[in-house]
Amino acid sequence: MTLYSGWVDEGFGGVADVFARNFEEFPELGAAVTVFAGGRKVVELWGGVADEGSGRGWERDTVVPVFSCAKGLVSVCAHLLAQEGRLDLDAPVSRYWPEFGRYGKEAITCRMVLGHRAGVPVLDGVLKFEEIADWAPVIRAVEEQTPLWEPDTAYEYHGHVFGFLIGEVIRRITGHTPGAYFRRAVGDPLGLRAWIGLPDAEMDGRARLVEAEGRPGMPGPEHLLTRIVTMNGALVFPGLDEPHGWNDPALLGMELPGAGATASASGLAGLYAAAVTGIGGHRRLLAPETVTDAVREVSSGKGWLGFDMGARWGSGFLLDSPSFRPMLGERSFGNDGAGGQFAFGDDEFGVGFAYVANRMIGHGDARASRLVAAVRERLGA
Repeated sequence: MTLYSGWVDEGFGGVADVFARNFEEFPELGAAVTVFAGGRKVVELWGGVADEGSGRGWERDTVVPVFSCAKGLVSVCAHLLAQEGRLDLDAPVSRYWPEFGRYGKEAITCRMVLGHRAGVPVLDGVLKFEEIADWAPVIRAVEEQTPLWEPDTAYEYHGHVFGFLIGEVIRRITGHTPGAYFRRAVGDPLGLRAWIGLPDAEMDGRARLVEAEGRPGMPGPEHLLTRIVTMNGALVFPGLDEPHGWNDPALLGMELPGAGATASASGLAGLYAAAVTGIGGHRRLLAPETVTDAVREVSSGKGWLGFDMGARWGSGFLLDSPSFRPMLGERSFGNDGAGGQFAFGDDEFGVGFAYVANRMIGHGDARASRLVAAVRERLGA
């Protein structure tokens, strides 16, 4: 039996059992899982190795790249602004960002972007790493982009463009880039260990990613799916530890709001718990009607590229998707990330959940789903 640290409340022992079995039955290296229920932490477990090279162990507050879980941070911010009356998700993006509204993008709304329906999943222009880090060149490229399909007539995952597009709307409204706004409005007030753009002070304690043997790779660099996921090749790298790989501080420190968050399990679970119940004496971030708006299905079924992965999308969030990412029910909303990371909230059950790991087994692998199933069994969901 693999040793791990942490604790669970009475009745949640099944989560601890699954967490231990994940280390036995998968090539797990280091991992953590946190569950909030009713605004209170009921599961906090961590174990294994954070840095395979040095043997440094995973600790309670260890952070790790969580990839597209970043979309949850950005989407919470967008819904907060909508809730405050500062953003109309169904208004044209150009209301807030006039330069965006040309070349067939005039009618694109934030909701179309949040539901992956905007028709701009990838950019024609190839940007250098330094240009992506500078933010403004990406925004100019988005402004110049022509949609690949008539907006709102189809959907396809907007891997990186999602974060820059919604992120620029956030910047136009608040004056802050999305990573800075998230910390100012949510992360710092609630003390959440989650960032889009990891601070230098957090670099040494982060977990380092490792590829699992035989992990499926992406298609060739010219394939549209690869371009969507890798920002047109500028973030394609020969290994995690190479320059601009996902263990490189230069990459982790920049704002990649679609796929570049770094967080602990408690940070992500705390975000969703804060959204649906409130934590630490703070009122819930998202009102029930805001959650209702977020979990209304916007996209599902076969995407523009012809694949049906079984995913259901609301406005900015992955919804309960039994054949892809099962959660707790129709009020569940979250996002997963490459390599197995997963976090979600549910205001019917009052739950915030997150699982993070540094062994990248595969997108949608079973480690997190088994833990969610244990939570579901405990709650009778």
